[in-house]
Amino acid sequence: MSAGRTVEGAGGVTWWGFGPARDLLNSDTHRARPHGELNVLLVGSADPRHILKTITGLMDTDTLHVWVIENSMEVLARQLLLLYLSLLNPENMSRHKKTEVFLEVFGNSEIRKETEETLKHAAAQLSLSITNTLSSDSHSHPWLDTSLLKFKERDELVRIFKLWERPPSVPASVRKVWDARVRQHLGTRYDSRLGCFDWDLTMKLHQSDCGVIGKHQYVKWRESGVAFEMREGLYQTANQSLLSTRVFNHRGDRVAVRGYWGDIVSSPYLSFGIETENKNLLKKQNNQHLKTAQDISEVNVLALFECLSTRGSSLLNEDQPNPSSSCCQSTDSITEEKIQKDAPASQTHTEPEQHPAEQKTHAHDLLNVSGVKVSFLSPDSLSKLPLKNKYRSLFNTIFCSASMVHQLDSSLREIAAPDAALVIELANFLLDLSKEQVSGFADRVKEIAEESGFTATHDQSSDVYAIFTRKKD
Repeated sequence: MSAGRTVEGAGGVTWWGFGPARDLLNSDTHRARPHGELNVLLVGSADPRHILKTITGLMDTDTLHVWVIENSMEVLARQLLLLYLSLLNPENMSRHKKTEVFLEVFGNSEIRKETEETLKHAAAQLSLSITNTLSSDSHSHPWLDTSLLKFKERDELVRIFKLWERPPSVPASVRKVWDARVRQHLGTRYDSRLGCFDWDLTMKLHQSDCGVIGKHQYVKWRESGVAFEMREGLYQTANQSLLSTRVFNHRGDRVAVRGYWGDIVSSPYLSFGIETENKNLLKKQNNQHLKTAQDISEVNVLALFECLSTRGSSLLNEDQPNPSSSCCQSTDSITEEKIQKDAPASQTHTEPEQHPAEQKTHAHDLLNVSGVKVSFLSPDSLSKLPLKNKYRSLFNTIFCSASMVHQLDSSLREIAAPDAALVIELANFLLDLSKEQVSGFADRVKEIAEESGFTATHDQSSDVYAIFTRKKD
C-alpha cells in the first residue's frame, strides 16, 4: 500500500466517531424539540457518544428508544461494551473511576492491568447475556436488547466476548502492530514522522477549531496509540476491544490477520474532547490552552455519567425513587476542581481494585435508566427496515456516519417520522482527504439527502455534521 493512500489513516474499522457528541433531539436538529415516545436510528455511529448526550436532554416524561446499526459485529460488540461500562453502578465503582476506565477502553491501544480485569469481567457478563437471548429470545438487561440480531450474529458476539475474556496466551505486541500501521501509512516519510504529526495537528486539526488537542498528547497517541493516561500506572496490556480481524490476499490465499485496523490519524479526542459547555476549560494563557482534550473528555464523560445516575437506578435497588425532572446538566457545574476533589490521580491509584471473583456478586447491579432502551440490529438491516410496518414513519432522528453514507437511499423517507431530522457526519476530520475531497463529500451528502426526501436546514450550527429535515408531503 503506497504512502498517503486516501483514508488509510482512518483505517478500515471505525472505532470512534469523527465528530463530537450531539443531542440528536435538540433545537440544532429539530425546529422544536420533540417529546413523548422518541425513536432514534444510529447508522455507523461507532461509539455511544450520541446516545449518552441525547439522554441528557430528556424530560422525565420522555421515553427514548435507540436503534443501532453497525457495519461489523466487532464494532457492535464494542458498542455493547462501552454502554455496559457506562451503566456500571456508582455504588460499586465511583463515577470518576468509571470515567477513567471508560476513556482508557475507549481510546487506548494499551491499558492498565486493572482496566483489563474490568474489561474481562464485562465481556464475561455480556457473553452470558447474549447466551441467554439464544436460549430464550429475551434480554437480561432492559436497557440493552440484542434479541433482534440473527442467531449467527449473536453467536459471533459470544465468540468475540470470549476472545476478550481469554485472549491468546502469547499476543503480538500492540506497539509493534501500531508501528507497522504508522510505517505503512507514512511510507518514506516515516523517519520524519514527528514533523508529519505536527503538520496534521497544527495545519489540520487546529485549523478546524481543535486547538485544545495538545501537541504532547497527540504525538504520544500517534506514536503509541495511547490517548488517555489519567493515572500513574503501566499502560502495557493490549486493549482487546480495539483489535479485529482483517482478511488479506497473500499469494492467492486469503489470510486472516488480527491487529489494529482503526484510525491512526484523527484521534479519539474528537468524540468527547474538543467541545465543552464549561468555558473555563477553554481558557488560554500566552495563546496556549491551559487544559487539554483529555481534561475536557474527562469532564464531559463524567457529566454524562452523572446524568445517567440521576435518571437511572440500580437493578438491585429498583425501589429507589426516580427524579421527576430532566437530567440535562451543563458541564459548567462539573469543574476540574470537582474532579480533583472526587479522586485525584495520585490518590485514586491507591484505591483497592475489586477482584473479578468479587465483581461477580454484582453481575446484574447495573443502572436501569428510566425510559431508555437500546436495540441492536443486523449490519445488513438498513435496506430492510422499510419492508416492515413497525419501522414505517418511526424515527424522529436518523444519524449516519461518514463511513456509512453509501448505504442511504430514497427508502429512508419511508422510515422517517413526518418531522424527522437527518444528521450526517461529514469528512472534515478525515485528515488524509484534501479540502476539495471534503467539499465534494459534503456536496454528495446533500444530493443523497435531497434524493431521500430531505432538505438542508438554513441554521447550521456546525459544519462537522450536515443536518436535514424531512420535506413536507
